[in-house]
Amino acid sequence: MFKKIFGKKEAKKEEGVMAPLTGTVHQLEDVPDPVFAEKMMGEGIAIKPSEGVVVAPFDGEVVQVFPTKHAIGLKGESGLELLIHIGLETVSLDREGFEAFVKQGDHVQQGDKLISFAMDIIEEKASSTITPIIMTKGEDVERFEVIGNGEVIAGESKLIEVHMK
Repeated sequence: MFKKIFGKKEAKKEEGVMAPLTGTVHQLEDVPDPVFAEKMMGEGIAIKPSEGVVVAPFDGEVVQVFPTKHAIGLKGESGLELLIHIGLETVSLDREGFEAFVKQGDHVQQGDKLISFAMDIIEEKASSTITPIIMTKGEDVERFEVIGNGEVIAGESKLIEVHMK
């Protein structure tokens, strides 16, 4: 009884992941980068963006904003950890064309603006705008189902349903 009253709040077991970008959904295997396509960093999905804005795909915490602002790590209330990597070969842009609206430790609500990016700069100076969305601690994921396909809208279209262990 005391554990119920004073105990730590139990994490959710399911996490609905909304699309963090507006664009077209692609299978991770189709990403033209072997690190992502061969799932070396984890399972996930990718979006070819049609707009240069990344929003929070769920309520949670910002675990990391990379110094180059080309990627962000998030942790949801279920414990799910996601890496959103904007474009391919974008680390070399060294912040050019990127603006972060959050920092490590910030709590975010689903739909909050996280990062904006200049698609024209990425298209000109990097290899692709396609954005992998990776579940980084895969050992904590019991199963997941990709819901989104075709065109998705940032913050509005459900992308993945994840069941945690």
